[in-house]
Amino acid sequence: MALLKRSLSLHGHRTSLALEPEFWDVVDAHADATQKSLAGLIAEIDDNRDPEDPLSSAVRVWALKRVQMEAGLISEG
Repeated sequence: MALLKRSLSLHGHRTSLALEPEFWDVVDAHADATQKSLAGLIAEIDDNRDPEDPLSSAVRVWALKRVQMEAGLISEG
């Protein structure tokens, strides 16, 4: 499966993030629903991740948890 790369500013620095389109779909839907910018949402995920974990992995786990919450499989918190 091909990765889709996007560029954004994160904490004042340009960076790029490559994810599968399905993960971007979850990120984009949440950003739209909460009226957050893509960079703002990714910055929140970045601020809450373990510094040892790659940002792309943190975003994938965040997206999985969003889908699980929406499906009622886990509670928010």
